[in-house]
Amino acid sequence: MLEQITPPLAGHGEGPVWFGRWPGLRWVDMLVGDVLTLEASGEVQRRHVGSVAAALRPRESGGAVLALERGFAFADDALQDIQVLPELWSGADVRMNEGGCGPDGAFYCGSMAYDETPGAGTLYRLDPQGRVEPVVPEVSISNGLMWTEDGSRAYYADTPTQRVDVFDFEDGELVNRRPFAHIDRADGSPDGLTVDAEGGVWVALWGGGAVHHYTPDGALAGIVEVPAPKVTACTFGGEDLDRLYITTSQVGTDLEHHPGAGAVFATDPGVRGLPVRTYAG
Repeated sequence: MLEQITPPLAGHGEGPVWFGRWPGLRWVDMLVGDVLTLEASGEVQRRHVGSVAAALRPRESGGAVLALERGFAFADDALQDIQVLPELWSGADVRMNEGGCGPDGAFYCGSMAYDETPGAGTLYRLDPQGRVEPVVPEVSISNGLMWTEDGSRAYYADTPTQRVDVFDFEDGELVNRRPFAHIDRADGSPDGLTVDAEGGVWVALWGGGAVHHYTPDGALAGIVEVPAPKVTACTFGGEDLDRLYITTSQVGTDLEHHPGAGAVFATDPGVRGLPVRTYAG
């Protein structure tokens, strides 16, 4: 059963992350530059980190690594001390959007044009030494990215392609990109995603009001319906990693008809997730 676990308090909720050393689930209200934390009491704390808060992941040495509007930053545990790294570009037409950490200890995050110009985005890698390099050029809306448990493959969604693709991860490189699952436009478009402990892939559907669950061979195994059309991302969390947390957006949504838009939802899907990978720098 799906339950709403927060008020509809995010204009554009994205990127949920569960990490045992954090106070609770964290996610971003991306376009206002805030990170939200759901504490055990049920209270939601909000911290402003920049003009855009695109994504965050735990940092092995403590605190978090962040993707902001035009690059990366480090934050302490309380998300109060923000160390911004040099911006990767200077124009105001492109922003960071979504990312995740790989088995190499690097933080990967991709960008997109505000006007969604095709091919204007890039998937970047911030390595543990703090160096940044582009790894997948000419993407449009760089979205969900997560590796399998053994680290041999990575699933990735460039939203306008209407696909989830899969890469092989060899010698620290994303190679051999190929389609994993196609999504009919009538069902929404692929946004954030996560991978479970059995190799299944869970994909949030922007405009589809749902999360699709795919088997490791790309077959549709189930659908979690969500009472908000713009479903943005999902992750497993809780002490046993057996709760699926789902973020939603209010962007372009009739809030009278969808009053839950902007809330976080959760369900128990009967499978466990994988621990979040950390940034090694």
